[in-house]
Amino acid sequence: MIPLRVSVILPAKDEEGCIAAVVADIGRSLADIVHEIIVIDDGSTDATAARVRAMMPTSPNLRLLRHDRACGQSAAIRTGVLAARADLVATLDADGQNPPAELVAVLAPFLKGRRDPRLGLVQGQRAARQDALSRRLASRMANRLRARLLVDGLRDSACGLKAFPREVYLRLPYFDHIHRFMAAMVLREGFTVLPVEVSHAPRLSGRSKYGNLGRAMVGVVDLLGTVWLLRRRKLPSALEVVGEDRGAATWSSPSLPRGHETDFDICAGPVAASWQACPSAMFGRPRDPRVPCMAAPVRR
Repeated sequence: MIPLRVSVILPAKDEEGCIAAVVADIGRSLADIVHEIIVIDDGSTDATAARVRAMMPTSPNLRLLRHDRACGQSAAIRTGVLAARADLVATLDADGQNPPAELVAVLAPFLKGRRDPRLGLVQGQRAARQDALSRRLASRMANRLRARLLVDGLRDSACGLKAFPREVYLRLPYFDHIHRFMAAMVLREGFTVLPVEVSHAPRLSGRSKYGNLGRAMVGVVDLLGTVWLLRRRKLPSALEVVGEDRGAATWSSPSLPRGHETDFDICAGPVAASWQACPSAMFGRPRDPRVPCMAAPVRR
């Protein structure tokens, strides 16, 4: 069996008008790469989940997880990463503004023969943004402030097109809206970030989940919190002493074994099940039965 190479995570909230087209385009773009597509329905009140379920019988690599309530894009990405079966993860927005054809560009640095072991994130940089003028101006001001305070070397840190090793993500501190500051958090852990120019498309349907004022108010608080996290981080190298006759080895921080990366998991079972505490052995990783479920996978 050919091993799974990439898990594509697609956070979606009220995207019934475009989710099917985006999922189909992902499949076509990654036709030569063994992949899975994980749609995270973040508390949608429309037919988003129904559209995805309708595609599942003919798409064996398509998975759907549903949040019990809307928790935001960062929470949806985290749910997807925890559920991912591949070691390499890619993300993009479900509204069609991140063209799925660009997935190849952000994945390429990880899939080439001689991959840089310190590369922790490939971050898309939107060119010729197809948003309203007011939103572009607000985003430009926010990016300038962020770049000045975080010094992350990026022009556009909020682009949904990203690729990263699952293990790297699981080393990052989690907070709401971390997806906008992920580059700074990856750098904080001693990895490198590679920006890649990607195209941007008009929204296929629906409307943005954020207004300019609401985005700015939340962004200021998150930015200050990110600055605090950066200043509080110490990243030592450790020397393991193994005995006089065997020498010593230097290491930075050990890999996290799968199954011990987080303090909670998502619960297996039909989506119709109640959102309550239950034993979770989802994806082969046993969990404490006292841990409450946060999302449930939808069966075919």
